[in-house]
Amino acid sequence: MASLPQRQRVGAYAVMLREHGGRIEVLLSRLAPKVSRLELWTLPGGGVDHGESPAAALVREVREETGLEASVGDLLGVHDEHFTGTAPTGRTEDFHGVHLVFAATVGTKDAGVVETGGTTDRVAWVAMGDVTGGRVAVTDVVGFALGLSGAA
Repeated sequence: MASLPQRQRVGAYAVMLREHGGRIEVLLSRLAPKVSRLELWTLPGGGVDHGESPAAALVREVREETGLEASVGDLLGVHDEHFTGTAPTGRTEDFHGVHLVFAATVGTKDAGVVETGGTTDRVAWVAMGDVTGGRVAVTDVVGFALGLSGAA
C-alpha cells in the first residue's frame, strides 16, 4: 500500500475571556461546513503563513474571523493532533496539526466574521458553562486551552 500524503499545519489560536452579565464567556468561531460536517466551535485563529510570526498570524486571523483587534499575551501551551483520514478537500491524508495557544484580549466592539468564504461562518461569545457542560460542541483544542487558562 502506498503511503498517504503527509500534511503538517502550524496554527496560532487565542483564548479570549470576558465577564458578561455575571458569567464568564469565551470567544469562539464556528467551523464552516466546508471544514467540518459537524457543527463545531473552536478558538479564533488559524494557520501561520511562511515567514509570518505566530503573534502576527494570530492578530490577522482574529481580525478576519471576528472583526476585532487582538492584543496577544503569553503563549499558554502547544496542542497537537494527528490523524489519518479524508480531508475536507476529499483527499485522504496523514495530517498533523500543531496549535500554538495564546492568551489574548480584544476590545468591547461586537464580534462578526469579516472574511468571506473562509473556514469560519460564525463567531460568538459563548457561556463557559455551555462549553464545559457539553451543550456546545467544541474541538479538542478548546478544552485544552481552557484548562491552560484556568477557566475550565
